Amino acid sequence: MRLARKLADMIRRDSAPARCLRRDASTGHAFAQSALGDMYRKGRLVPQNHAEAVKWYRLAAEQGDSLAQFNLGAMYSSGRGVPKDLITAYMWFDLSVARGTQAGAGSCRTIARQRSPHQVEQARTLAVAWKAARAPREGAAP
Repeated sequence: MRLARKLADMIRRDSAPARCLRRDASTGHAFAQSALGDMYRKGRLVPQNHAEAVKWYRLAAEQGDSLAQFNLGAMYSSGRGVPKDLITAYMWFDLSVARGTQAGAGSCRTIARQRSPHQVEQARTLAVAWKAARAPREGAAP
């Protein structure tokens, strides 16, 4: 049984799809980074590793990938791979909503019910600052 498990783990770690995604993600492709984050979060084709998922989600989220922003918010909201931080989670959810991921709106409402109006405003301020700091890059060619 142990040998079968070790063999399955080796196959998962060395899977062709994972290698292709890792190559594309390493070159800065946001979709590949987000997909690789999903693989690490779910433990599909690679060993489950929430910290590694956060790493790849963050790289894609920083490029404005709305799904990665939502997933990074979920990681902060649950404390998987990062310390739980509902203010940072709200910021990422808010950014994902601004980019069209409507699921983030419900997550923002949930967090807003758990935090003070001041804390929610703090999260919104972080989101505005994040957008302002990246505004010149967003118009650039990918």
